[in-house]
Amino acid sequence: MSHTVCVVGAGSWGTAAAGLVAPHTDKVVLWAHSDRVAKSINATHRNPCYLSDYELPNNVVATSSIQQAVQEASELLFVVPSAHLRSVAHQVALYRKAGVPSLVLTKGMEHKGAKTMAEVVAEELGEPELVCALSGPNHAEEICKGKVAASVIAGPRLDMVERFQALVLSQNFRTYISDDLIGVEVCGAVKNIIAIAAGIAVGYGQGDNTLAVIMTRGLAEIGRIVSAVGGDPMTCMGLAGMGDLIATCTSQHSRNRSFGVALASGSTLADYEAQTHMVVEGARAAKSVYEIAQDRAIEVPITKAVHTILYEGVSLEQGLKELLERKPRSEFYGFERG
Repeated sequence: MSHTVCVVGAGSWGTAAAGLVAPHTDKVVLWAHSDRVAKSINATHRNPCYLSDYELPNNVVATSSIQQAVQEASELLFVVPSAHLRSVAHQVALYRKAGVPSLVLTKGMEHKGAKTMAEVVAEELGEPELVCALSGPNHAEEICKGKVAASVIAGPRLDMVERFQALVLSQNFRTYISDDLIGVEVCGAVKNIIAIAAGIAVGYGQGDNTLAVIMTRGLAEIGRIVSAVGGDPMTCMGLAGMGDLIATCTSQHSRNRSFGVALASGSTLADYEAQTHMVVEGARAAKSVYEIAQDRAIEVPITKAVHTILYEGVSLEQGLKELLERKPRSEFYGFERG
């Protein structure tokens, strides 16, 4: 019996992920929301909308039918925008066979209830012990070209984590394992918010010192949040935390940083997403993370600044002014020390 993997989502990361798993399975079924995209992939082995120069392996096929995509799958990879993950997972649950594990590659948080992406998938599919997440510095534009990258896979069951590790591991894509699922996911969500702040700084003509400050203080902010929700602060020092933060705050491929630059130039979130056809996950995560911070009395000055600018009508100048007027404290406040 042939082995089939379903990749749910045909954006840039979903397209690259299909290529990652293709050497390790007989067949990859890539679900695309658009029938036009699915037909084009099947005809040309290229995604007409994302990574259009990348030729997908011959064992990758596409469909716009969730039933066709899911019904034969031995593993599921979820790679859809956070705002659509629950609705898509709900449809997947109708056709997924019991016992089929899921790997969540979407980074972000659901605003209602501040749920992580793995929590969303687990609520819709059931069997939460079979839901894992992958995170790290993994820009699809580089991975599809075979450039060296690494990520961490986390989940509640070691056998499931190792199963997905084997499914994506290659000489150029290194994967490490963790049992800190909440920590890995929170890192992946919050670093996008910090990257928006980094982009704003770049847009205002600030330099490398400023970026270093934003990333360093941003990492401390991520650590406070991870610690408060029961994750391991050490996770922030790894690929899902520091690794992904560096890439997202500095890379030309980062849509969150690029959005920050555009914001400093007078663009709006709606304008940016319409022009790029990309979802700025950090803008959505800012709502959820700020909600968590308020509920748990966590100090998140960078997240607060981004939130007030995007959703409270505060000008960029005022938001930055309030951030810079904060009195410096002990460098590692908010952490439990052993």
